[in-house]
Amino acid sequence: MLKNLLDNLVNQAKKKLIASNNIGDLESIRVAFLGKNGYINQQLKLLNPTKLNMNPELGASINQAKKDIYNLFLKQKKTIQSQIIKHSLHTQISDITLPGRQSEIGAFHPITSVIEQTKIFFNHLGFSEVDGPEIENDYFNFDALNIPKNHPSRNQHDTFWFDTNLLLRTHTSGIQIRCMLYETPPMRIMSIGKVYRKDYDNKHTPMFHQIEGFMVDSNLNLMNLKKILYDFLHNFFKKDITLRFRPSYFPFTEPSAEIDILYTTNTIQSKQPEDKWIELLGCGMIHPKVLSNVGIDTKKFSGFAFGIGIERLAMLLYHITDMRVLFENDIQFLNQF
Repeated sequence: MLKNLLDNLVNQAKKKLIASNNIGDLESIRVAFLGKNGYINQQLKLLNPTKLNMNPELGASINQAKKDIYNLFLKQKKTIQSQIIKHSLHTQISDITLPGRQSEIGAFHPITSVIEQTKIFFNHLGFSEVDGPEIENDYFNFDALNIPKNHPSRNQHDTFWFDTNLLLRTHTSGIQIRCMLYETPPMRIMSIGKVYRKDYDNKHTPMFHQIEGFMVDSNLNLMNLKKILYDFLHNFFKKDITLRFRPSYFPFTEPSAEIDILYTTNTIQSKQPEDKWIELLGCGMIHPKVLSNVGIDTKKFSGFAFGIGIERLAMLLYHITDMRVLFENDIQFLNQF
């Protein structure tokens, strides 16, 4: 008896579905037969639940009836959708001579552009790119680089410490130590990555990018270092620039130097262009103690190293006055590039 009832419901659903001519009617028919309060469930409520539980064939018949109705629904839906598309193609006028809609093309972020330009230059000079961990330990970040225990950079207000040994690296120079430990001279290495310091203003952020470069070979001197860096900066800015090479101090280089650029700025107070020296990078000859720490014979080899802030280069290249905008994901700002 139930089998006949189910067959009758399937036939009724088939007639109604075929007679429907829009998606809305189809959905109403589906709900009327298969919904929670639909015809099939209403009929099942009239039957003795015990019979259904004791006869698996009845359950299978019910599921098959639901499946048949749902398949009829999908088939008719596909037919109606095809008719709608066919009708629109015959009634809507399309001008195939119109130009296509132009899609927006993305661009490199300013920091990415600066990194790529920097890598191209040093790759041409034979520098190999090496990566390293951003979570560093006390030895590679400080001790091996001749940074004393009482140095201010080790303090909590300057460095992000996890415990007494692990920290977020404050520079990429730890990679220099790792390379010199496991490789033998001569070597030309550069590393580009994120570094972390507790600074935050228009010229500093807690996270920024730095390129570390160094060479170890026989007969290297400070003029080799100066020549490479001057060539890089003139190539990078692609215009006449005025540079200043002045003495400085870093625990891991001796002698140490910094390079400044003469930069023209417009100040609100004077409303006139003003020339000022802006620090670009730090560099120097690798301290003999650092070379000894990694087992390199200082009588045979010497080396130099330099560290460049990627954001500083981007600010000067694109005339950005506040470094923080580089990390704010402002679409109006990024669309300029």
